Amino acid sequence: MIRLSTKGRYGTRLMLSLAKHYINGEEAVILKTISEEENISIRYLEQIIIPLKISRLVRSIRGAGGGYALARPPEKIFLSEILHALEGSCCLVECVEDENYCERINICATHEVWKEASLRLKTYFENLSLKDLIEIEEKKIKKAAASK
Repeated sequence: MIRLSTKGRYGTRLMLSLAKHYINGEEAVILKTISEEENISIRYLEQIIIPLKISRLVRSIRGAGGGYALARPPEKIFLSEILHALEGSCCLVECVEDENYCERINICATHEVWKEASLRLKTYFENLSLKDLIEIEEKKIKKAAASK
């Protein structure tokens, strides 16, 4: 089973939370707020925020009212960027990214399968913005409220 790490999953939730605050007009959000909203340890958020800053997906704001904010609007930040910052490349197996990894690559049928699957996954993540995630969440919230 191929799985994203906790870092990738929680980092996406962190970015989604920042996106919602961005849409609500909040300049910056402290990690404690996100920790409480998302039920993620503040220490873990402090670790996750570093690669997101390095990748220029978030920016820090100092002083009173400081905290973290998205570096760009939600519709201009894609899931592929977040996952790349936190997880690295989006390949299912090593030979897709490094063709020298295996000597059987020229005759291996499964290499073509992993290559195509990796491409489809990457394309999917490249076309899903934080704004799209907000819309998905809003639909789920409405559906849950309607079923009560």
